[in-house]
Parts: sequence; C-alpha cells; structure tokens
Amino acid sequence: MKKVVVGLSGGVDSSVAAYLLKEQGYEVIGLFMKNWHDDSVTISEECPWLEDSNDALIVAEKLGIPFQTVDLSAQYKERIVDYMFNEYERGRTPNPDVLCNREIKFDVFLKIALQLGADYVATGHYCRKGIIKNADGTETYQLLAGKDPNKDQSYFLCQLSQEQLAKTLFPIGELLKPEVRQIAAEHNLITADKKDSQGLCFVGKVHLPDFLQQKLKPKKGVIVEVPSTASQFAMAAPEFHNEKEKLAFQAAKPEYSLEDGKVVGEHQGAHYFTIGQRKGLNVGGTKEPLFVIETDVDKNIIYTGQGKTHPGLFRHTLFVKEDELHWVRPDLVLQPDETMEVMARIRYRQPLQQATLYKVGNGLYVDFKEAQSAITEGQFVAWYIGEELVGSGVIS
Repeated sequence: MKKVVVGLSGGVDSSVAAYLLKEQGYEVIGLFMKNWHDDSVTISEECPWLEDSNDALIVAEKLGIPFQTVDLSAQYKERIVDYMFNEYERGRTPNPDVLCNREIKFDVFLKIALQLGADYVATGHYCRKGIIKNADGTETYQLLAGKDPNKDQSYFLCQLSQEQLAKTLFPIGELLKPEVRQIAAEHNLITADKKDSQGLCFVGKVHLPDFLQQKLKPKKGVIVEVPSTASQFAMAAPEFHNEKEKLAFQAAKPEYSLEDGKVVGEHQGAHYFTIGQRKGLNVGGTKEPLFVIETDVDKNIIYTGQGKTHPGLFRHTLFVKEDELHWVRPDLVLQPDETMEVMARIRYRQPLQQATLYKVGNGLYVDFKEAQSAITEGQFVAWYIGEELVGSGVIS
C-alpha cells in the first residue's frame, strides 16, 4: 500500500480527495496546514482556521485516517506574506495563491509528508496529472486542466516542477464540482455543503488594503484622470527592423505625467492599487466609472481612465524576465529566436487566449492575438498546449 498525505483544508474538495484515495486502497494520512496566526497583522475578526481545522479533524475521524495539524506559519510569513508586502511596495501585484502552492503546499508541506514516509501528497485541486513514458524508461509529468471547466485550477499550479509533480496526486481532477459535493453528501462528510473559501490562500476573509496598511504606511497622493484621446494612445508605430523591436515596442507601457490629465481625487497610497481596479477610488461625477490604468509608486500618483474600454487598459504583448520564467515541461523550453503557438491566460478564470511565445536572450515575450485588458506586473501568465499547462512566468 502506497502512503499518501492529504492536505485536509476543512473544505469539501480535500475531504473527497481523502475519501477517494482511501477507496483506491492507499494508506491515507490527513494533515491540516496552519498558515497564519500573527496577531500583529490581523486578517479578520473571526479566525476561521480553527473552524476549518475542526472540520478537517471530523472528516479524518469519519474516514478513519490519522490526522495532525502542522504549523507552517513561520515559513508562510517569510515566503508569502513578506514577499507580498515587498511586491506591493514595488508597485507590483503578486498572486499569493500561486506562490502558496509553489512555496508551501508543494515544497514545505511536501517535504514534511516525505519525512512521514509518504510516497505522495494529494490536494483537492481541480486539475489532473498526465504521465508520458519516455523511450529511456524515464517519465515526464504533465499538468492538465481539471475536467470541470468552471473550476479548473491548473493556473494556480503553474509554477510546479517535474520533481513536485512526480510526488503529487489530484484525486478529484476528473470530477465536476456537483459530483464532488454529491460524494461528500452520500458519505455524510460534514463538509458536503460547506461554502467554498474565497480570498487568499491565507486564512480568512481578507480586505487587502486593510491588511497592507498594517505594514505599508498610508501616504496621500493624487488621482489623475487621463482622457482616452491622450497623445500616448495615438502614437504611430515607428519602423521596425525585426520582430524583437516590434515586440519590445508593443510590450512597453505608456508613460504618464501629471500634465496628461486632470486631478480628480486623492488616495492613501499608490501601492494599495492595482491596474484594472475600479473599487476604492471614491471619485464620483464621471459619466463612466474610473479604472486604474497605471500606478506610479515613486511619485505616488494613480492614473485612471473612464470606462472598461479605455485604451490605457489594453496591450497586446507582455514580457517575462529570464529569471522569472518557469517551464513545467523543461523538455519544451524555447531557445533564443524560437517561437511557440500557445493558448495563454493572465489571470485565473480568464478564458484561454491565442498567443505566440517569442524567446529572446533576456526573457520571453507573450504576444496575444487580441489585446488584453489590465496586464498587471507581478501577476502570472500561464501558457497551454491543448489542455496541458506547459509553462508560466511573472509579468514584468
């Protein structure tokens, strides 16, 4: 019997993952990860991790599997929370869920599981693992989209490596969410009707600006509205000598200054805002709502535009630096000047978009067929061939 450690989160997905593994004859151990309890940075008044760990314990007892809680809060603070503050301070918008999977669940947690003698770890993620048998007897692992198109979570796992995938199982990847709930109900698991947790892979329902304000000090600045007729959006493209020049031009963000628009309000700190954001600006009196089109954290200015079709929101091309580039499938790595046709997304739940990857010496361009709204620095772009996620990178 192979031994599997399941990350029991106290939710329905991981509960059913544990049940299915037990049915398949694995020796299953349930582990609850406690990721956060730093009272100096509160996240919400109610602390749901207690309730979640309790639910996880009840599920483990029901399934008759050993259960324990591991406290990963020190690693979580160092690898996720400090990183987040650092990124926001630089004016980038990190994705803590992707990081939490790469750094905590499939690194720290995986190592603990292996120390317990496990052959695999398993999670309640909606994605699947494929195995390609190579001619030399080795195996290449594939990260495949989950069967449920509404719940596919492969994007959140876009930074996993071959070593991590080798040791991972995704028991519910072939199921639809209603089927998962039905299995839980049929076997009287307490989590059957529990609502899906929202928000960060933190604990709790986090209001991000409040959370950030505890470490990043507020500082007053102005909100500038840039008209859609601004000269930046009417620039004629210069003559390009090669594809690389053209891509660099398309990937460059427009530069704004105070003179490009009018001051329409004040904010408490440019580092609390992200491109594409509409809420929290508190500026009224415009015909269409204002959206953030750029933040300047050095000068502490937020640039906005009216309406979701404002030209300041759209770009065709983005760039990923070499050291922030990751291939789930190292055998498919592009060499300089090579290209690859892919489907890509720049955020979770975004429908896949046609794109071409262009490898250059210092990184990789992702050139989309259709212009994309709110390409945001610090977020992850992930690219797919068919239903397989083959690589990803941090948008720079």
